[in-house]
Amino acid sequence: MLTLLIFRLLWGFVGSSTARFSSFVRGPRAIGAYLRGSWSGVGHSPLGALSVIALFGATAVQVALGLVTEDEDGIYAGPLSRLVSTDTSDAAREIHELWFNVLLGLIILHVAAILIHRVRGKSLIGPMVTGKAAVDPTVRPMKPGKWWVALICLAIGIGITRWIIAGAPPFGS
Repeated sequence: MLTLLIFRLLWGFVGSSTARFSSFVRGPRAIGAYLRGSWSGVGHSPLGALSVIALFGATAVQVALGLVTEDEDGIYAGPLSRLVSTDTSDAAREIHELWFNVLLGLIILHVAAILIHRVRGKSLIGPMVTGKAAVDPTVRPMKPGKWWVALICLAIGIGITRWIIAGAPPFGS
């Protein structure tokens, strides 16, 4: 999960035009316009962007908590649990267990929104997978990301994850 989070974070800065945070994270006015039905664009709607940010943030919290937890029996310990006190690790474990419900709720809400759009005649899954959708001709089309940039982002994500799993040793050690 950590690798995927790192990949998505990087892809949010260098990926396709619709994947970039700068293109879909909008303010309250855009959300209001969307709710009034006066928003048009390609990619995430302003409300969909909130969902993406909430899911990303909640998943990041869950992963971070898991990195520092240790189970009650001491059989499993996150790779960074040695960096925190036992009390902190115990607290992180408790929050980690409860936070799963928050994450599950956000996932259910996200899937429900996709299904509601589908029932209303707008498929979101196809365009999400293929990057192709019928759009208003006055709206600027999406610019796809480059495959080699995605590979670099993935390699960075894998590298950072492996470093953390190794206990995040100092560089040069």
